[in-house]
Amino acid sequence: MRVPRISRTRYAAVGVVLATAGALALPAGTAVAAPTGDSTTGPLLSYVVNTKANHGQVQKVEKAVTGLGGTVVQSYEQIGVVIARSNDTKFAEKLRLAKGVDSVGASRTKGITASDQGKADVAAEPVGTAADGQEPYEANQWDMRQIGVDKAHKISLGSRNVTVGVLDSGIDATHEDLAANVDASQSVSCIDGKTNTDWKAWQPTTSDHGTHVAGTIAAAKNGKGIVGIAPNVKLAAVKVVDDAGMIYPENAVCGFVWAGEHGFKVTNNSYYVDPWMFNCQNDKDQAAITDAVRKAVAFSQRKGVLNVAAAGNENIDLAHKTTDVSSPDDTTPGTRPVTNDCLSLPTELPGVIAVSAVGVNGDKSYYSSYGKGVVTVAAPGGDKRYQIPNTPDKDGRILSTIPGNKYGYMQGTSMATPHVTGVVALLASTFPWASPDELTELLTNQAESHPCPTGEFNPGGAGQWKATCEGGADDNGFYGAGIINAEKAVQWWR
Repeated sequence: MRVPRISRTRYAAVGVVLATAGALALPAGTAVAAPTGDSTTGPLLSYVVNTKANHGQVQKVEKAVTGLGGTVVQSYEQIGVVIARSNDTKFAEKLRLAKGVDSVGASRTKGITASDQGKADVAAEPVGTAADGQEPYEANQWDMRQIGVDKAHKISLGSRNVTVGVLDSGIDATHEDLAANVDASQSVSCIDGKTNTDWKAWQPTTSDHGTHVAGTIAAAKNGKGIVGIAPNVKLAAVKVVDDAGMIYPENAVCGFVWAGEHGFKVTNNSYYVDPWMFNCQNDKDQAAITDAVRKAVAFSQRKGVLNVAAAGNENIDLAHKTTDVSSPDDTTPGTRPVTNDCLSLPTELPGVIAVSAVGVNGDKSYYSSYGKGVVTVAAPGGDKRYQIPNTPDKDGRILSTIPGNKYGYMQGTSMATPHVTGVVALLASTFPWASPDELTELLTNQAESHPCPTGEFNPGGAGQWKATCEGGADDNGFYGAGIINAEKAVQWWR
């Protein structure tokens, strides 16, 4: 999965509107100067429209959208973002001329459709050899022992006052290891950029990903399978991944606003916002996407949310970007030059915790992206090339929950990120007064320093995974401030 798409609803806190296009008919008083030439009908697309964060300005933008034949899907007045839809290929060009519109961008390059998304890479039913006081599959959770979760649980299991938002493909709320911790009252679907709190809407459909992530964070300590890092905190499913496996900007905007308005302490974001791996400021569509997602993330942070995100699985040096070969990923990707002004969202936004992955030996996983000044911390994400001695399955990936009361193995920075989110949840439980900035400082202070490897890092052997680590033991491109430590996170006296 990439790290891994409408009726009208208003979000009174952020200033965003979603729209869909019909016939071009401008009502009197609409401040839009339409370019010359006839309207061209194309595929139905969604757009993010940025304006000032106030009711009157958002209303003006809504009128401009409908005046151009578009449809408003949802408005976030809190941040000044409107989500819209149109099948007019000149819709963005025309709307950019409307008074009060700061920027407009198509949030996808493919017409709105759906297709199947891949399932988890699930091994055979894990072998259970639980010792006294352990969960049946805990012996296979090498990742938990690597960061001291077993020792942390002797001090704290987390607080019920902490809610973790899992922005992903949904959580199986009936799973035996998750049912006690999933809070339906705080869960929602954000597909197509609008909220739907119906229980079925935020359940997983074509993907195991969100349920796997949730188990790492907070699978219950109940004697039934595995155990999560913070098994006593609450989980909120925020479904932002559609059935085609896409996380479009409007979905992410909706998710971050929801998190901010519902008192979450931390969110997990094991994805990058589609369809662009990197959003560049010299492209009008991508610049508008960046503006909208940035405003939503900043809103959540002002409301007390710390957001944790995956660095990515492409072994890219995010501090020295040169080429993007994966975008747009909803149609036909091409090759284009990129610079450090082109951002992976939400990973590279201010205040977001960026997470790289390590394997069982504590070294960077061969696939993990990295970057000095970009990666905040590292965590276990798995590396299937290594088997784990003295464990029943000897699997070097991460074991967690998947839908249907089952368990399966995955690897990726998607799996590393929930380890960090779980530790942040323990920190928030131990230090309930801490702000997002203070939680970040606590997180980096408790991380175990990990120096760069000597020489060129080339675990793949064929050259395609070469990577160069920059920095010292306490701050480098592979591991940031170091590998997280759950035991230290619960020691308030340290």
